[in-house]
Amino acid sequence: MVIIFQSKPSIIASAAVAGPLERKSVFYSYFDSVVEDERWHQTTNEQGNAKMIEEACQILLKKANLNNLDIDFFLAGDLVNQMTPTNFAAKEIAASFIGLFSACATSVSSVIIACLLTELGASKYAIAGASSQHNSTERQFRYPIYYGAQKPATAQWTVTAAGFTLIGKHNPKNPSIVAATVGKVVDYGQTNPFHMGAAMAPAAYDTITKHLEKRKQTIKDYDVIMTGDLGKIGLEILKRMFAETGATQEELNIFRDAGAEFYGEDKSFLAGASGAGCSASVYFSYILQQLKDGRYKRVLLVATGSLLSPLTFQQGETIPCTAHAIEVTME
Repeated sequence: MVIIFQSKPSIIASAAVAGPLERKSVFYSYFDSVVEDERWHQTTNEQGNAKMIEEACQILLKKANLNNLDIDFFLAGDLVNQMTPTNFAAKEIAASFIGLFSACATSVSSVIIACLLTELGASKYAIAGASSQHNSTERQFRYPIYYGAQKPATAQWTVTAAGFTLIGKHNPKNPSIVAATVGKVVDYGQTNPFHMGAAMAPAAYDTITKHLEKRKQTIKDYDVIMTGDLGKIGLEILKRMFAETGATQEELNIFRDAGAEFYGEDKSFLAGASGAGCSASVYFSYILQQLKDGRYKRVLLVATGSLLSPLTFQQGETIPCTAHAIEVTME
C-alpha cells in the first residue's frame, strides 16, 4: 500500500546515540552521543537499552527547543521480549504511547504512523524511532553472549544504537516525507537465523518495486535508495534481483544498505550490521544530514524486518519478512 502525504509532514529534529563498539562505525561522526558503557551505566542490558532511548529523545527535544509536555505521541519499538526497554522509556517520556514491533523495520514503520497522525491533524509533534542493544538481542535470538559460539560468514552484528525523529507539520527548511509504502509479509522459505540478508532481500525488492510503480518513478529519481539491514550479502542479492529485471549498473549503484556499510570493511563483523537501531541511527543522522546539506534531494529509506521469534525458530518455522519505505525530500 502506497500512501501519499498531502501535507508533507517534516522531520523537525532527529537524534542518534550509540554504544562503545559503534565508535568503529563509518557513521560515528554523525552520532549525537556515544557512551563508553554498553549498559549505559545501568544494572542490566535491558535497563541500558531503555536509558539509551531516553537519552536520544532528550537530545532530540533539546534540538527542537521542546519538552516532554509538547509531545503528543511516542511511537517506538525494540527487539527485546514485549519491547520492555521501550515500554520503560515511554514511562519517562510520558507522552501517549504506541509500541510497535516490525523488527528492524520499526525505524520506518514508526515514522509512517507518525506521519499519518500528523496528516489527520491528531498530532502536532510525534517522536518516532527504534533501538537495539547488542547483548540483550543476541542473548534472546541466538546464543548467550558468554557462550562464545562461532558465527557463520552470513551472520550480522546487532548494533547498540537508537535513532529517533520528531515529526511535525510541513516546514520547507526541514526534510519532508511525501510518500510511504507499507510492505507486505514476504516469505521465501528461509529458515537460517544467521542469514537474515537472504531472508529479507525479497521483501525489500517487493516494497521498492511497488513504490516505484505506484509513484510512476524509476530508480534514477532518487539520489540514494538505502535499505537496512540487509548486510553485505543481502544487498548483493537485492541488486541481482533488480539486475535480472533490467536495471543498469548506474541504477544499481544508487542502492546502498545501512547494515552493509555500518562497520565499513571490518571483517570481524562478518556480513555487516543489523538491529532495529542500525537503520534508525544511520537514517536519522547521516542521511538527514546529507539532505540538509543539499547533497541529496530525494531519498527512499527502506527498513527491512525479519519477523521471527526464538519460539518459531525452535519450532522449525520459516522466517517471514517485511519492508517499509518512506520517500524523503528536501525542497
